[in-house]
Amino acid sequence: MRTSGLTELEAVLAVARHRSFRAAATELDVSTSALSHAVSALEARIGARLFNRTTRSVALSEAGAQFVESIAPALSSIREAMEQAGNYGDVPTGTLRINSAVGAVKQAMPLFLEYMRRYPDMKVDIVTEGKLIDIVLEGFDAGIRLTESVPQDMIAIPLGLPLRLLVLGSPEYFSRHPVPQTPMDLLNHRCIRLRLPSGRIYHWEFERHGESYEIDVPGVLTLDESTLMLEAARAGLGLAYGSQWSAAADLAAGTLVPVLEEWTPPYGGLSLYYPGRRHVPAGLRALIELIRERSGQGL
Repeated sequence: MRTSGLTELEAVLAVARHRSFRAAATELDVSTSALSHAVSALEARIGARLFNRTTRSVALSEAGAQFVESIAPALSSIREAMEQAGNYGDVPTGTLRINSAVGAVKQAMPLFLEYMRRYPDMKVDIVTEGKLIDIVLEGFDAGIRLTESVPQDMIAIPLGLPLRLLVLGSPEYFSRHPVPQTPMDLLNHRCIRLRLPSGRIYHWEFERHGESYEIDVPGVLTLDESTLMLEAARAGLGLAYGSQWSAAADLAAGTLVPVLEEWTPPYGGLSLYYPGRRHVPAGLRALIELIRERSGQGL
Protein backbone atom coordinates (compact mmCIF):
# COMPACT_ATOMS: atom_id res chain seq x y z
CA MET A 1 0.00 0.00 0.00
CA ARG A 2 1.18 3.56 -0.65
CA THR A 3 3.36 4.85 2.18
CA SER A 4 1.79 8.30 2.18
CA GLY A 5 0.94 8.23 5.88
CA LEU A 6 -2.71 8.21 4.85
CA THR A 7 -3.04 4.52 4.10
CA GLU A 8 -6.54 4.10 5.48
CA LEU A 9 -7.87 6.92 3.31
CA GLU A 10 -6.05 5.51 0.28
CA ALA A 11 -7.67 2.16 1.05
CA VAL A 12 -11.16 3.64 1.17
CA LEU A 13 -10.71 5.45 -2.16
CA ALA A 14 -9.34 2.33 -3.83
CA VAL A 15 -12.26 0.18 -2.68
CA ALA A 16 -14.70 2.92 -3.76
CA ARG A 17 -13.11 3.02 -7.23
CA HIS A 18 -13.16 -0.73 -7.79
CA ARG A 19 -16.24 -1.68 -5.76
CA SER A 20 -14.11 -4.63 -4.71
CA PHE A 21 -11.68 -5.27 -1.85
CA ARG A 22 -9.75 -7.80 -3.93
CA ALA A 23 -9.25 -5.46 -6.90
CA ALA A 24 -8.35 -2.58 -4.58
CA ALA A 25 -5.81 -4.75 -2.77
CA THR A 26 -4.21 -5.65 -6.11
CA GLU A 27 -3.91 -1.98 -7.02
CA LEU A 28 -2.35 -1.09 -3.67
CA ASP A 29 -0.16 -4.21 -3.61
CA VAL A 30 -1.39 -5.45 -0.23
CA SER A 31 -3.32 -8.49 0.92
CA THR A 32 -7.11 -8.38 0.88
CA SER A 33 -7.20 -9.02 4.62
CA ALA A 34 -4.80 -6.15 5.34
CA LEU A 35 -6.92 -3.81 3.22
CA SER A 36 -10.14 -4.93 4.92
CA HIS A 37 -8.54 -4.41 8.33
CA ALA A 38 -7.46 -0.86 7.38
CA VAL A 39 -10.96 0.08 6.23
CA SER A 40 -12.59 -1.52 9.28
CA ALA A 41 -10.20 0.32 11.59
CA LEU A 42 -11.13 3.64 9.99
CA GLU A 43 -14.85 2.85 10.21
CA ALA A 44 -14.46 2.03 13.90
CA ARG A 45 -12.56 5.23 14.55
CA ILE A 46 -15.06 7.53 12.85
CA GLY A 47 -18.08 5.54 14.04
CA ALA A 48 -19.74 5.03 10.66
CA ARG A 49 -20.01 2.21 8.13
CA LEU A 50 -18.50 3.38 4.84
CA PHE A 51 -19.31 0.29 2.77
CA ASN A 52 -22.24 -2.09 2.59
CA ARG A 53 -20.70 -5.53 2.07
CA THR A 54 -22.24 -8.78 0.92
CA THR A 55 -20.60 -11.99 -0.28
CA ARG A 56 -21.08 -10.79 -3.86
CA SER A 57 -20.80 -7.02 -3.83
CA VAL A 58 -19.34 -3.95 -2.16
CA ALA A 59 -21.11 -0.59 -2.36
CA LEU A 60 -20.63 2.75 -0.66
CA SER A 61 -23.08 3.55 2.10
CA GLU A 62 -24.66 7.01 2.19
CA ALA A 63 -22.08 8.07 4.76
CA GLY A 64 -19.33 6.47 2.69
CA ALA A 65 -20.36 8.31 -0.48
CA GLN A 66 -20.27 11.66 1.34
CA PHE A 67 -16.94 10.77 2.95
CA VAL A 68 -15.31 9.83 -0.37
CA GLU A 69 -16.63 12.95 -2.08
CA SER A 70 -15.11 15.07 0.68
CA ILE A 71 -11.69 13.44 1.00
CA ALA A 72 -10.89 12.64 -2.64
CA PRO A 73 -9.90 16.18 -3.72
CA ALA A 74 -7.95 16.79 -0.50
CA LEU A 75 -6.08 13.50 -0.75
CA SER A 76 -5.31 14.17 -4.41
CA SER A 77 -3.82 17.53 -3.43
CA ILE A 78 -1.74 15.88 -0.70
CA ARG A 79 -0.41 13.28 -3.15
CA GLU A 80 0.45 16.04 -5.58
CA ALA A 81 2.29 18.04 -2.91
CA MET A 82 4.29 14.96 -1.91
CA GLU A 83 5.15 14.24 -5.53
CA GLN A 84 6.31 17.82 -5.98
CA ALA A 85 8.45 17.61 -2.84
CA GLY A 86 9.94 14.34 -4.08
CA ASN A 87 10.80 15.53 -7.57
CA TYR A 88 14.59 15.70 -7.72
CA GLY A 89 15.92 16.77 -11.11
CA ASP A 90 13.94 17.10 -14.32
CA VAL A 91 13.25 13.43 -15.10
CA PRO A 92 9.59 12.50 -14.41
CA THR A 93 8.98 9.31 -12.45
CA GLY A 94 5.93 7.61 -11.00
CA THR A 95 2.57 6.66 -12.50
CA LEU A 96 0.36 8.77 -14.74
CA ARG A 97 -3.32 7.69 -14.64
CA ILE A 98 -5.48 8.68 -17.62
CA ASN A 99 -9.20 8.16 -18.20
CA SER A 100 -10.43 8.21 -21.80
CA ALA A 101 -13.03 7.04 -24.24
CA VAL A 102 -11.76 4.06 -26.29
CA GLY A 103 -11.77 5.86 -29.63
CA ALA A 104 -10.03 8.89 -28.17
CA VAL A 105 -7.10 6.96 -26.73
CA LYS A 106 -6.73 4.97 -29.96
CA GLN A 107 -6.26 8.24 -31.81
CA ALA A 108 -3.87 9.57 -29.19
CA MET A 109 -1.82 6.37 -28.84
CA PRO A 110 1.16 7.68 -30.92
CA LEU A 111 1.45 10.47 -28.37
CA PHE A 112 1.69 8.02 -25.47
CA LEU A 113 4.18 5.81 -27.30
CA GLU A 114 6.46 8.82 -27.79
CA TYR A 115 5.94 9.79 -24.14
CA MET A 116 7.04 6.34 -22.95
CA ARG A 117 10.10 6.44 -25.19
CA ARG A 118 11.13 9.80 -23.76
CA TYR A 119 10.39 9.00 -20.12
CA PRO A 120 11.20 5.32 -19.52
CA ASP A 121 10.93 5.78 -15.75
CA MET A 122 7.25 6.76 -16.05
CA LYS A 123 4.40 4.27 -15.86
CA VAL A 124 1.19 5.09 -17.74
CA ASP A 125 -2.12 3.56 -16.61
CA ILE A 126 -4.96 4.23 -19.11
CA VAL A 127 -8.54 3.28 -18.27
CA THR A 128 -11.13 3.44 -21.07
CA GLU A 129 -14.86 3.84 -20.59
CA GLY A 130 -17.69 5.51 -22.45
CA LYS A 131 -19.21 7.60 -19.70
CA LEU A 132 -17.74 10.87 -18.50
CA ILE A 133 -16.53 10.56 -14.90
CA ASP A 134 -15.17 12.81 -12.17
CA ILE A 135 -11.44 12.22 -12.68
CA VAL A 136 -10.54 13.77 -9.32
CA LEU A 137 -12.97 11.59 -7.40
CA GLU A 138 -11.84 8.48 -9.27
CA GLY A 139 -8.13 9.14 -8.73
CA PHE A 140 -7.00 10.04 -12.27
CA ASP A 141 -4.39 12.65 -13.15
CA ALA A 142 -6.05 13.61 -16.43
CA GLY A 143 -8.65 12.61 -19.00
CA ILE A 144 -9.06 12.66 -22.78
CA ARG A 145 -12.46 13.55 -24.27
CA LEU A 146 -14.07 15.66 -26.94
CA THR A 147 -13.23 19.28 -26.16
CA GLU A 148 -16.93 20.13 -25.99
CA SER A 149 -17.40 17.48 -23.27
CA VAL A 150 -14.62 18.69 -20.94
CA PRO A 151 -16.05 19.98 -17.62
CA GLN A 152 -15.80 23.75 -17.29
CA ASP A 153 -13.75 23.59 -14.10
CA MET A 154 -10.94 21.71 -15.88
CA ILE A 155 -7.96 22.97 -17.89
CA ALA A 156 -8.12 21.62 -21.47
CA ILE A 157 -5.12 21.15 -23.78
CA PRO A 158 -6.18 20.52 -27.42
CA LEU A 159 -4.50 17.45 -28.90
CA GLY A 160 -4.62 18.82 -32.44
CA LEU A 161 -6.72 15.91 -33.73
CA PRO A 162 -9.75 17.34 -35.59
CA LEU A 163 -12.63 14.92 -35.96
CA ARG A 164 -15.08 14.22 -38.73
CA LEU A 165 -18.03 11.86 -38.75
CA LEU A 166 -19.17 10.18 -41.97
CA VAL A 167 -22.16 8.22 -43.16
CA LEU A 168 -20.68 4.98 -44.48
CA GLY A 169 -22.04 2.11 -46.50
CA SER A 170 -20.60 -0.84 -48.42
CA PRO A 171 -20.60 -1.02 -52.24
CA GLU A 172 -22.83 -4.09 -51.88
CA TYR A 173 -25.38 -2.09 -49.87
CA PHE A 174 -25.45 0.70 -52.45
CA SER A 175 -25.96 -1.85 -55.22
CA ARG A 176 -29.35 -2.55 -53.59
CA HIS A 177 -30.25 0.93 -52.28
CA PRO A 178 -30.09 4.45 -53.73
CA VAL A 179 -27.38 6.81 -52.47
CA PRO A 180 -28.96 9.32 -50.03
CA GLN A 181 -28.83 12.88 -51.31
CA THR A 182 -29.99 14.67 -48.15
CA PRO A 183 -30.00 13.69 -44.47
CA MET A 184 -33.78 13.22 -44.59
CA ASP A 185 -33.29 10.44 -47.17
CA LEU A 186 -31.84 8.34 -44.34
CA LEU A 187 -35.37 7.81 -43.05
CA ASN A 188 -35.84 5.45 -46.01
CA HIS A 189 -32.63 3.49 -45.36
CA ARG A 190 -31.52 0.70 -43.06
CA CYS A 191 -29.17 2.27 -40.53
CA ILE A 192 -27.00 0.87 -37.75
CA ARG A 193 -27.94 2.78 -34.62
CA LEU A 194 -25.57 3.75 -31.80
CA ARG A 195 -26.44 3.42 -28.12
CA LEU A 196 -24.54 5.94 -25.97
CA PRO A 197 -23.09 5.04 -22.53
CA SER A 198 -26.08 6.80 -20.97
CA GLY A 199 -28.38 4.35 -22.73
CA ARG A 200 -29.75 7.01 -25.07
CA ILE A 201 -29.85 6.30 -28.81
CA TYR A 202 -27.62 8.75 -30.64
CA HIS A 203 -29.30 10.97 -33.22
CA TRP A 204 -27.12 11.46 -36.31
CA GLU A 205 -26.05 15.10 -36.68
CA PHE A 206 -25.72 17.07 -39.92
CA GLU A 207 -24.95 20.67 -40.81
CA ARG A 208 -24.54 22.67 -44.04
CA HIS A 209 -24.75 26.42 -44.73
CA GLY A 210 -26.37 27.08 -41.36
CA GLU A 211 -28.93 24.33 -41.82
CA SER A 212 -28.76 21.48 -39.31
CA TYR A 213 -30.52 18.21 -38.56
CA GLU A 214 -30.52 15.64 -35.77
CA ILE A 215 -32.08 12.46 -37.10
CA ASP A 216 -33.25 9.44 -35.12
CA VAL A 217 -32.42 7.06 -37.95
CA PRO A 218 -34.37 3.84 -38.46
CA GLY A 219 -32.67 0.48 -38.18
CA VAL A 220 -33.00 -3.09 -37.02
CA LEU A 221 -29.51 -3.25 -35.45
CA THR A 222 -28.36 -1.17 -32.47
CA LEU A 223 -24.80 -1.38 -31.13
CA ASP A 224 -22.71 0.43 -28.53
CA GLU A 225 -19.25 0.08 -30.06
CA SER A 226 -17.97 1.85 -33.18
CA THR A 227 -15.81 -0.97 -34.57
CA LEU A 228 -18.81 -3.31 -34.48
CA MET A 229 -20.86 -0.71 -36.36
CA LEU A 230 -18.24 -0.52 -39.09
CA GLU A 231 -18.11 -4.32 -39.28
CA ALA A 232 -21.86 -4.47 -39.74
CA ALA A 233 -21.75 -1.77 -42.42
CA ARG A 234 -18.92 -3.61 -44.17
CA ALA A 235 -21.14 -6.70 -44.29
CA GLY A 236 -23.86 -4.70 -46.04
CA LEU A 237 -26.34 -4.69 -43.14
CA GLY A 238 -26.92 -0.95 -43.36
CA LEU A 239 -25.42 2.52 -43.11
CA ALA A 240 -23.15 3.44 -40.20
CA TYR A 241 -22.20 6.82 -38.76
CA GLY A 242 -18.54 6.67 -37.74
CA SER A 243 -15.37 8.71 -37.51
CA GLN A 244 -13.20 9.21 -40.56
CA TRP A 245 -10.19 8.18 -38.47
CA SER A 246 -11.61 4.81 -37.39
CA ALA A 247 -12.81 4.06 -40.94
CA ALA A 248 -9.55 5.08 -42.65
CA ALA A 249 -8.55 1.54 -43.66
CA ASP A 250 -12.00 0.80 -45.09
CA LEU A 251 -12.06 4.09 -46.98
CA ALA A 252 -8.64 3.40 -48.47
CA ALA A 253 -9.62 -0.15 -49.48
CA GLY A 254 -13.03 0.89 -50.81
CA THR A 255 -14.87 -1.54 -48.53
CA LEU A 256 -16.86 1.41 -47.18
CA VAL A 257 -18.02 4.43 -49.17
CA PRO A 258 -18.81 7.85 -47.62
CA VAL A 259 -21.99 9.70 -48.53
CA LEU A 260 -23.50 13.06 -47.54
CA GLU A 261 -19.96 14.39 -47.04
CA GLU A 262 -21.04 18.00 -47.61
CA TRP A 263 -23.28 17.61 -44.54
CA THR A 264 -20.55 16.38 -42.17
CA PRO A 265 -17.77 19.00 -41.86
CA PRO A 266 -14.82 18.51 -39.47
CA TYR A 267 -15.43 19.73 -35.94
CA GLY A 268 -13.78 20.34 -32.57
CA GLY A 269 -11.41 17.62 -31.60
CA LEU A 270 -9.94 15.94 -28.55
CA SER A 271 -8.38 17.54 -25.49
CA LEU A 272 -6.34 16.34 -22.57
CA TYR A 273 -7.86 17.86 -19.44
CA TYR A 274 -6.87 18.04 -15.79
CA PRO A 275 -7.89 19.88 -12.60
CA GLY A 276 -6.96 23.54 -12.46
CA ARG A 277 -4.69 23.27 -9.47
CA ARG A 278 -1.66 25.31 -8.55
CA HIS A 279 0.76 22.38 -8.87
CA VAL A 280 0.82 19.83 -11.70
CA PRO A 281 2.71 16.52 -11.21
CA ALA A 282 5.98 16.28 -13.13
CA GLY A 283 4.77 13.36 -15.23
CA LEU A 284 1.67 15.25 -16.34
CA ARG A 285 3.69 18.41 -16.99
CA ALA A 286 5.95 16.39 -19.29
CA LEU A 287 2.94 15.06 -21.22
CA ILE A 288 1.51 18.58 -21.60
CA GLU A 289 4.85 19.85 -22.88
CA LEU A 290 4.99 17.01 -25.41
CA ILE A 291 1.48 17.82 -26.64
CA ARG A 292 2.41 21.47 -27.12
CA GLU A 293 5.62 20.50 -28.88
CA ARG A 294 3.76 18.26 -31.31
CA SER A 295 0.84 20.65 -31.79
CA GLY A 296 0.01 20.91 -35.45
CA GLN A 297 1.97 17.78 -36.33
CA GLY A 298 -1.04 15.42 -36.07
CA LEU A 299 0.39 13.91 -32.89
